[in-house]
Amino acid sequence: LRRIQMKDRGFTDQIKGKVKKTFGDLTDNEKMQAEGILDQTIGKTKEMAADIQDAAEEVIEKAKEKFHKDG
Repeated sequence: LRRIQMKDRGFTDQIKGKVKKTFGDLTDNEKMQAEGILDQTIGKTKEMAADIQDAAEEVIEKAKEKFHKDG
């Protein structure tokens, strides 16, 4: 559940960042452009962290299954 929330927040941050960057582009506001890029990067990082955690838990679960099967 926590990973899903992290992934959802990551997606939300990416959308928020795209909106900020677009608004900054339209108004020539460099600060808003930079904030938008930062928000997009943070969002992508949150999504990647959730994906890495999913993969790590899958590896751990497979290792446990193998250990119990062989042990």
